[in-house]
Amino acid sequence: QVQLVESGGGLVQAGDSLRLSCLASGRTFSMLAMGWFRQAPGKEREFVARIDWSGIRTYYSDSVKGRFTISKDNAQNTGYLQMNSLKPEDTAVYYCAAQLRWVNAIASDRSYDAWGQGTQVTVSS
Repeated sequence: QVQLVESGGGLVQAGDSLRLSCLASGRTFSMLAMGWFRQAPGKEREFVARIDWSGIRTYYSDSVKGRFTISKDNAQNTGYLQMNSLKPEDTAVYYCAAQLRWVNAIASDRSYDAWGQGTQVTVSS
């Protein structure tokens, strides 16, 4: 079992930055990757970014590429999502997730087996 706890959300203005953190505990040695997803009111959960737990590869959705950066600190078992140039359309609950199986669909939420409780990010215009 892997447990995940997000933190760092809040209310900011358009153009501001936020850094989200995701602390992993439990069987973290079984993690293959960490992903970030978000869900806005009335919308489906969508993929934001992913990083191999080895830290070699990162992937981003087109909507955040160039503005968001995913990273991790293995020693701290913590993943991060640095969000710059935030826009009102970035408003959502952000979730981190652990990938525990080898899968091809890395942007699908069905490929992730452990989830955090979510942290709210609100960007005002």
